Amino acid sequence: MKKDPKPVFQRILLKLSGEAMMGDWEYGINPAVVHQVAQEVKEVRALGVEVAIVIGGGNIYRGVAASAQGMDRASADYMGMLATVINGLALQDALEKIGVFTRVMSAIEMHQVAEPYIRRRAVRHLEKKRVVIFAAGTGNPYFTTDTAAALRANEIKAQVILKATKVEGVFDQDPMLNRKAKKFEKLSYFEVLKRGLKIMDATAISLCMDNQLPVIVFNLKKTGNIKRVVLGQKVGTLIGG
Repeated sequence: MKKDPKPVFQRILLKLSGEAMMGDWEYGINPAVVHQVAQEVKEVRALGVEVAIVIGGGNIYRGVAASAQGMDRASADYMGMLATVINGLALQDALEKIGVFTRVMSAIEMHQVAEPYIRRRAVRHLEKKRVVIFAAGTGNPYFTTDTAAALRANEIKAQVILKATKVEGVFDQDPMLNRKAKKFEKLSYFEVLKRGLKIMDATAISLCMDNQLPVIVFNLKKTGNIKRVVLGQKVGTLIGG
């Protein structure tokens, strides 16, 4: 009798961009996409895997873009952090509608809508099999949600960061612009920094490198990919590891 495959990771951090929440929309939160992500997270939880999530806010507001147009960078970044809280609440709602216990923890205190981020409490939620969504980035301007993902993943001792994108992995050129772009199966942290590959910002990659935390970059649009990665199937591009 064939045994069911077992997950190769027991605790993961899933990094979603704000743009992932849009789907084919030009702006905002696409409920169909959020439901699909929630369903995939539920399937991974059913395997016994502890799941933490960090979401960006680019579908609502981009602090860097506003800063480039003359807004004070710190103010713009705080506005971007608030956008991530909106996304976090949307995903929490979708998860709880399908029976997945979820907590949103915000780096900026707002007790009416989210718990304040406390590392030990976050770990306890994970141990109790709740999905934890980390919102508001690091709580500091000048840091991206990629850096927040690297920081939180290390704090909770996640075994891997799963970086969800719109393409199959990491390429030497933009695959959207060049069909002949070559996909990398594996890269070292140093190669990512040296080549200037825009997967995650340099601060996030350096934090992962210092703590030997692997990152798997994969296509979120392909249904079932999160589960495939967790089960150890070859999906996307492995950084470090």
